[in-house]
Amino acid sequence: MPPGEIALTAIAVALVGASLWILFNRKKTSRMAQLALTLAPPAGDIIDVAGRRFHVLDKGEGPAIIFVHGLGGNLRHFDVPLWPHMPGNYRMIAFDRRGYGYSQQDWGNDGRIVTHAGDVVALMDALGIEKAVLVGHSMGGAIALAAALDHPGRVAGLALLSPLTHLLGRMPPEFGPIDIPNRFLRRFIAHTFAVPKIIRMTDQTLDFVFGPQQPPQDYAVGGGALVGVLPSHFYATSTDSVSIGQDLAQLETRYGEIGIPTGILFGTADRVLDYRVQGEAMVDRIKGIELEFLDGVGHMPQYAEPQRVAAFIGRIAKRAFAG
Repeated sequence: MPPGEIALTAIAVALVGASLWILFNRKKTSRMAQLALTLAPPAGDIIDVAGRRFHVLDKGEGPAIIFVHGLGGNLRHFDVPLWPHMPGNYRMIAFDRRGYGYSQQDWGNDGRIVTHAGDVVALMDALGIEKAVLVGHSMGGAIALAAALDHPGRVAGLALLSPLTHLLGRMPPEFGPIDIPNRFLRRFIAHTFAVPKIIRMTDQTLDFVFGPQQPPQDYAVGGGALVGVLPSHFYATSTDSVSIGQDLAQLETRYGEIGIPTGILFGTADRVLDYRVQGEAMVDRIKGIELEFLDGVGHMPQYAEPQRVAAFIGRIAKRAFAG
């Protein structure tokens, strides 16, 4: 066979092999997504919020506390570990942010912090809530801060758990798999190679997020972690990750405008965010801010110390709703 034909044959074989590999991963992703839908179905209701479907869990009566999850998270990061320890005189609301879990993803390219903050206020409108205390975890902390700055009349107080407050000088290598700036490539990977890689990296990811503590044994189902294999969830996580820098630097310059009761709770052993950069640095930025540090606790304090976290939120809410 002439050399030219050999080269063409090799290229054809490679293309067929690549196509089969992509097809295999698409089918595997589809099977895992169906498993997630079966084992970890929605815990709340699907409601319309400004024309977009959101998965919302709404319990209790009284002044409203809205819980905003972080990068890659879902609403079950709050109700399962934390709500049983909260005082009973509040209306507690958690929701999957756009694209996460069971909230709608239209494959857009808007993961900006201020966009998510606008979603929080739109959710309040849909639920008939005039004012609320916002509990923001990790990136949810940045979203809560943005909501307080851009919609000051709607936020009564801020209780921030391991919050992102300042731009990271360098993204941790663990964020590498979701750093996909091109949205078309992001969508392709979400439907093909993302889920197999997520499965392979499960132990490493959980150690990074929960360490030095261990995740609960039922975290995959009870904690809703299985929704992480939904293509839309991966896409939303990646979109948020590459969009953080669009707003955070500008928001940092405005923290002094916040005049509502605000508190930050951080674990000193957090492997995701440095409590000194993201927590201690806020001491002079917001007047009267309350800082609490949990020695030896990682990035998920609501699982490690749920009673202390609930008491912290309760203190902020009591100050916010006084009178």
